[in-house]
Amino acid sequence: MKQLIVTADDFGLSIPVNEAVEDAHRRGILTAASLMVGAPAFEDAVRRARQMPDLGVGLHLVLLDGKPVLPPDSIPDLVDTDGNMPTRPHETGAAIFLRPTVRRQVEAEMRAQFEAFRRTGLPLDHVNGHHHYHVHPNVVTLLIALGKEFGVRAVRVPYEPLWRSWRANGDGWWRRFGNTAIHLMTTTPMRHRLSSAGIASNDVIFGLNDSGAMTRDRVLRFIEQLPDGTSELYCHPATRRWPGPYVLPSSYRCVEEYEALVDPDVVAAVRSRGIALIPFAALARQQRAA
Repeated sequence: MKQLIVTADDFGLSIPVNEAVEDAHRRGILTAASLMVGAPAFEDAVRRARQMPDLGVGLHLVLLDGKPVLPPDSIPDLVDTDGNMPTRPHETGAAIFLRPTVRRQVEAEMRAQFEAFRRTGLPLDHVNGHHHYHVHPNVVTLLIALGKEFGVRAVRVPYEPLWRSWRANGDGWWRRFGNTAIHLMTTTPMRHRLSSAGIASNDVIFGLNDSGAMTRDRVLRFIEQLPDGTSELYCHPATRRWPGPYVLPSSYRCVEEYEALVDPDVVAAVRSRGIALIPFAALARQQRAA
């Protein structure tokens, strides 16, 4: 049996992102969206989500490259001079690992983001991290601990199988190989820890090596490569580009990604192969019942 979770990240980043999420869920194959609770269009995203009860809305934890929920002076080691979270993953990761003070600030910011999500009243479908930063071992520890309090039922595991990823695209072999090797080292213990805590996760993911380039043709090829079990396909759709400090990278083909999610051939490909489209909540129910 093949199940597919199709997720839009960065829900709440802008009105064009929110528009794409809503239309792709209503007309296309989108089943889930990861909400940035500190983003500029957060309230608009929540309003739309309340009108789409079948959309699985999760928390997109932001510990890098974004705006914190807490006042910057309360988390000084997590922000730059402008009060934004920096874009230096290795430096931030080392600080989290080595400095208890930084870990306490991370825990405080994560808790604030969970609380902000809880105040929306939306069911928590899943949790993942901006730039997949939730794979950091200390962040996983905090996530599991907070998950008991905030009812976390499912978490994304960003492992993309090398052979299927390459077969679907036929390019970037060494990039795909390197990413797979790195993520395999972090996601294997992560998956075990989540399972031990009773938290569900996807088997594989697609989009990790092609972030910002999940176009119609690429999505169709990934659909052909889906293995049995539960796969996640994630993207960053938007109906148009927008100005401002909080934007997607210029290289991201966000409009094409949105168009791929509503493309009739993509919808038909999923249906013709008997692939079940689900949110993370459905996966969590299945794993609890097993």
